[in-house]
Amino acid sequence: MFAQYCRLNVHVFQSWRDVVRAASRKINPKSRFARNVRAGRHKWYRAMLREHRDARQLYADVMC
Repeated sequence: MFAQYCRLNVHVFQSWRDVVRAASRKINPKSRFARNVRAGRHKWYRAMLREHRDARQLYADVMC
């Protein structure tokens, strides 16, 4: 998942909303609103948010 998070090109200072917006842009438009893959899509969003949280924590540990 870290590789997919890196492809979002989101800086650690950006908010969780920016992560969700960037992730949404990476999803195929036909799949973005499909009801049958909604659970998987939400799982993927949560994974990206987890990676963002971990990246922020790593940055804080290294820089502070």
